Order: sequence, then structure tokens, then C-alpha cells
Amino acid sequence: MTAVPPRTIRAVDTDRLLLLEMEAARTGFSQRLAADWLREHARGGAVHYLFPTMEHRFSHRPEVSPQWRCELLLTVRTGEEVLSLLDVLPATFQGLPETLDATAKTDIAARMRRAPAVREWAGEKG
Repeated sequence: MTAVPPRTIRAVDTDRLLLLEMEAARTGFSQRLAADWLREHARGGAVHYLFPTMEHRFSHRPEVSPQWRCELLLTVRTGEEVLSLLDVLPATFQGLPETLDATAKTDIAARMRRAPAVREWAGEKG
């Protein structure tokens, strides 16, 4: 496995995102949203985006090492986009289909830079 995550963005629907979040919970990854929170706040039928930004390696947990920390552009029920983080196994990320062209990826990356953090958004709503 490469030490450098790919510089690409992958699109996932809400059902797939929920599966990714549950995998992160099962493996004990620290960067993830609670599945119940995601079910409550993610927009059904929306497309969300993952962008791997760094790799983690843990000598004390070789069964889940390495993992890729991804920025997650999440569309919530209101239609707003918020930014979160999600740790993903490299094989899981690489198994996601590559469906976006370069123009779409550039647009999504710009939206990621402008999106409020999920904690900031949740604080405003609570």
C-alpha cells in the first residue's frame, strides 16, 4: 500500500456513507460521525464527497493500519454542505468507484474550503 493517499475525490450516496461511518466505528477510528447523528442529519439521496488528505499508521493496531483521513463534504437535510472528517481503510476507499471528472473535483475542492465544520453548523442549529 502506498504511503501517500491518492489526490482524488470520490462521491458516495447517503447509504454508502452510512456504511463507511459504521466501518469506522467498528474499527475504532477516531475521525467519524456517529451513525445515529448521520441518519438524523444527512440528506437522503444526496451525494457526499471524500478527499483523502493524510495517512495514519499505528504500530499498536496493525490490523487497521494504515488508514486514510478523509475530508468529508456532507450534504445535510437542509441542503447545506458541511465539512467533517472520516477515517477510511485504503482498500475501502479504493473500492469506491471513480465517477468525477477533473472539473467536478475542482469545484468540490473549492466547496470543501468554504464549507463550515460540522461542529460549527451543529452548534448554530442547536
